[in-house]
Amino acid sequence: MESDHALQSPLPALALPADLPVAAILPALRASLAEHPSAVLVAPPGAGKTTTVPLALLDAPWRGDGRIVMLEPRRLAARAAAQRMAALLGEDAGGLVGYRTRLDSAISERTRIEVVTEGLMVRRLLADPTLEGVACVILDEIHERSLDADAALAFCLDVQRSLRPDLRLVAMSATMDGAALSALMEARLIESAGRMFPVAIHHAPRDIPHVRDLPEAMARAIRAALAEHEGDILAFLPGVGEIRRTQAALAGAPAAILPLYGDMPPAEQDRVLRPGPSDGQKGNGRRVILATSSRRGHADRARGSGWWWMAAIARSPRLDPGAGLSRGWTRCGFPAPPAPSAPAAPDARVPAPPCACGREATQRGMAPHDRPEILDAELTGLRLDTAAWQAAMGTAPDELPLPDAPPNGAFEAARALLLALGVDDDARITAEGERMAALGAHPRLAAMMLAARDAGEAALAADIAALLEERDPLRPRPAGGRGAPAVPPADIALRLDLIAGGDHADADRGALARIRQAAGQYRRRLGLRAGTAGQGHAASLLAAAFPDRIAQRRGEPGSFRLSGGGGARLGKTDRLADAGLLAVATLHVRTAADIRIAAALDPDSLPETVRRRATEQVETTLDPVTGSVMARRRLRLGALVLRDRTVAAAPGDVADLLLRQVADRLDTTLGWTPASRQFQARVALARGLPGRDALPDLSDAALAADAAEWLAPWLTGLSRLSEVAALDVLAMLRGRLDHATLAWLDRALPTHLDLPGGRVPVDYTQPVPTASARAQTFYGVRETPRLADGQVGLQVALLSPAGRPQAITADLAGFWAGSWADMRRDMRGRYPRHDWPENPATAAPPARHAGRRP
Repeated sequence: MESDHALQSPLPALALPADLPVAAILPALRASLAEHPSAVLVAPPGAGKTTTVPLALLDAPWRGDGRIVMLEPRRLAARAAAQRMAALLGEDAGGLVGYRTRLDSAISERTRIEVVTEGLMVRRLLADPTLEGVACVILDEIHERSLDADAALAFCLDVQRSLRPDLRLVAMSATMDGAALSALMEARLIESAGRMFPVAIHHAPRDIPHVRDLPEAMARAIRAALAEHEGDILAFLPGVGEIRRTQAALAGAPAAILPLYGDMPPAEQDRVLRPGPSDGQKGNGRRVILATSSRRGHADRARGSGWWWMAAIARSPRLDPGAGLSRGWTRCGFPAPPAPSAPAAPDARVPAPPCACGREATQRGMAPHDRPEILDAELTGLRLDTAAWQAAMGTAPDELPLPDAPPNGAFEAARALLLALGVDDDARITAEGERMAALGAHPRLAAMMLAARDAGEAALAADIAALLEERDPLRPRPAGGRGAPAVPPADIALRLDLIAGGDHADADRGALARIRQAAGQYRRRLGLRAGTAGQGHAASLLAAAFPDRIAQRRGEPGSFRLSGGGGARLGKTDRLADAGLLAVATLHVRTAADIRIAAALDPDSLPETVRRRATEQVETTLDPVTGSVMARRRLRLGALVLRDRTVAAAPGDVADLLLRQVADRLDTTLGWTPASRQFQARVALARGLPGRDALPDLSDAALAADAAEWLAPWLTGLSRLSEVAALDVLAMLRGRLDHATLAWLDRALPTHLDLPGGRVPVDYTQPVPTASARAQTFYGVRETPRLADGQVGLQVALLSPAGRPQAITADLAGFWAGSWADMRRDMRGRYPRHDWPENPATAAPPARHAGRRP
């Protein structure tokens, strides 16, 4: 909190540049903000809005002594804007005008204009939603539609409408649809026509076939421009890699070749941004600035005049499925300035800077505005920020005034990841989630840092987080000819050794410096002492950040299955190719997913957040050869089995498995005998008799459904299907009936009939119970016997002496009187030694059959 004295410090005398186009609309902007809290200012590039508007609002009565905070999309732009405004005041940055970026700051108690990057502003809003001490927020370059800018705008609007109606909001845009933005903000729309200059646009005769050919093509075009035109050249390229390769291709060119990108050391950026020799000077006095395409909005401030040379390729943020984060995505082209309204150079002596673009047809097919990042980017960070905002302000994510709603699919995918990392089911942030949001890192990396168990692991996590936010410091080794460069080893330990001070021939020194600087910043946010060395298991920390990328080897070396589904691969010669388990940090996804950075993982070293998601189960199975019960204890994570061990099966688990097997295959797993099937049929017949419907259902379907009730007690102590098959099924079935019922069943539906000629078995599995025996067994039986006190009819099957059926009848008396004569005639001829009486009903059975089983 600043002291009262500091808050009341007088402002220096200020004379704003009067020749800038934006100067004409400053009175209207001041008047609008005096009456209304929001304004949208639309002015073309070079109109001077970035360095003039904040200064013009310093003496506004509504500001009191509150700060004016201006958002810039990039670090370079924030520093350049602050330094330019400070110079207009005759000061250095850090006085009345200061700046904050992720890796650099110049702020003091005197500071009243604070230029910050958009990401830092989101963190500030989450830490202090009321924006205490801030009178105005200016969102510069709002047309670029970055994710952080959209979030900051939505949060500021929410604060203004609910808590701070006095907060002034100014959105400044070069190309955006001002009417739509002013409607969203309920703001006044103020437009500046800017200064018009003719622009000569030259198109290339053909497009380059691939982005990898861009550096050579750009170098050829720059050499031609140096030969054909005077002045300096500003060349736009997608990224640092293309800048370096173009710089190498321009070796020996008659000009100073100067790169310009946000990750450069501040002193080098300042050297490029300072005005150089006049444009008329030739030879070594000329400059070629190789800038990333994102610097185009500030290039006119860096140089008094010069040539615009615009590559028809640019890079914008999109979801990188390999990193699980948003990264730069190379696309064909960005819009060239329309011919009637070129960027106004401060030095008006150069009337027509040419603008060289890609092929004309390619240029016509490009969108007129940048595509909002919210439509293409990975949204886990936004989802976490909006959850934290809801906890602080009560505004649900779908109620925030965002310029574009996030796509449902991407937002739900972000929610699913947050649930795995610490936000609960109703998307309200947990205490762990609030700590994640405060770290200002992607939620994956924040979760990793919070998973550290001690100071050494926290320091290691800070190094890893900084590493994964930056490009890989191990550069691919060039291959001979036109072959692809050799991919660096995947082991993250090599990178961590470089960060700790090690050396490697293929190391990117600039990237390492930025990683170390960011790692130091994360250490401070984690409250670590200076000099704390990173210690612990990198793989465990990576697993906390990327639980969906734990990879298990399958088959040959280098082939892996991912816990989140799908596969990934490593070169067979990579030192990690034989690892059983990996924690994967980055993938290179094209036709296949190639592992780029990873660490070997021990399943016993899983972080607590991942262990909570893993499930450990004891699974009992049957050995298909022996039929014995086996038990395996498996630790599962998503699609992976991290650990698989044979253990002794618990008796209850054995019985349950055997029970399931029997229930599923009742007819083959049990040792059914004819007697057990006959008993089953007798009970089924008895259930249909009057008063006997309470008898148990012993059909196969009913037995399978009730197996737990009748079979389980018999399985105690068994461990093989062969032992189950040896069980006495008849005894088990008879055990389901009480003694009295069994006695009645044996009497009413007996297994055999006692006849004069012997005991005859009754087959109850037939549609009608059937007693089968040689014809002589039935001699002396006048009528067909009946069962169950006459309630159940019976049929008899008369067999030949050889045991073959000759007649089946349910009316034995009628058969003796009629059809028996025909059977008798046939049997006498075939079996003359047997007795075939004319009237079997009155004949006695042969003595040799008496008392024998037929």
